[in-house]
Amino acid sequence: MKEFNIVLAGVGGQGTLLAAEALGIAAVKDELNVRVSEIHGMAQRGGAVVSTVRIGENVFASTVTEGQADILLGFEPLETLRNLKYASEKTLVIMNTEKIPPSELAAKNMSYPDTEDIVKKIHAIAKNVVLVEAMQFAKKAGNSLARNIVLLGALAGTKRLPVKTESLREAVRELVPAKHVDVNLKAFQLGLESIEKHLTEI
Repeated sequence: MKEFNIVLAGVGGQGTLLAAEALGIAAVKDELNVRVSEIHGMAQRGGAVVSTVRIGENVFASTVTEGQADILLGFEPLETLRNLKYASEKTLVIMNTEKIPPSELAAKNMSYPDTEDIVKKIHAIAKNVVLVEAMQFAKKAGNSLARNIVLLGALAGTKRLPVKTESLREAVRELVPAKHVDVNLKAFQLGLESIEKHLTEI
C-alpha cells in the first residue's frame, strides 16, 4: 500500500489524540510505515484539535495535503465542516452527531447550524457520509467518555483501514487504563457494529 491518509477533527476533551495514537500503534503492530501528527488550535478543553495519521510506503511527512484524506473522522459536526478542505469526492466522512458549540458562536450571537445543513455542505464535497451517534453507544457501553473509542470501532467497521481490526483493538487495550478496558472494548464493538449496516452504501 502506497499511501492512506486519515484526518481526525474534534475539540479538546473528546479523545481525538488518543484515537490517533491508537491508529498509529495498530499500524506499527501490522509492520506498516506510519506518521502521526497533532495540530492544536486553542490548547484547552473545548478548543479545536486536528490529528493526522498517514500510513504507507510513500509516507515520509506527517501532514496531509488538502483534498488528500481517504477518511475524515469528525468527532464534532462543526469541526468536521471546518476540516472539509482535506476531503474530496473519494473521501469517506464519518461524523459524530454530538454538538459542542464553540465559544465564538455565543460571542457573536450566532446559532449552531442544523445537522442537516452541515451534512448537506459535506455532501457537496464528499459523496460518502456516515453519521454515528457516538454518545449513545458510549453510554450503552457504560461510559460516555468512550465515544472516541466508539468512533474508532466505526472506523474499523468500514473495512477500509489498512490496519487489522484486531490490531486496533489491541492498541485500545494498551492505551486505556486497565480498569476501563472492558467498557472501551465494548464501545469499540458497538461502534463497529453500528457501521456494518452502512457498508452497502459506502
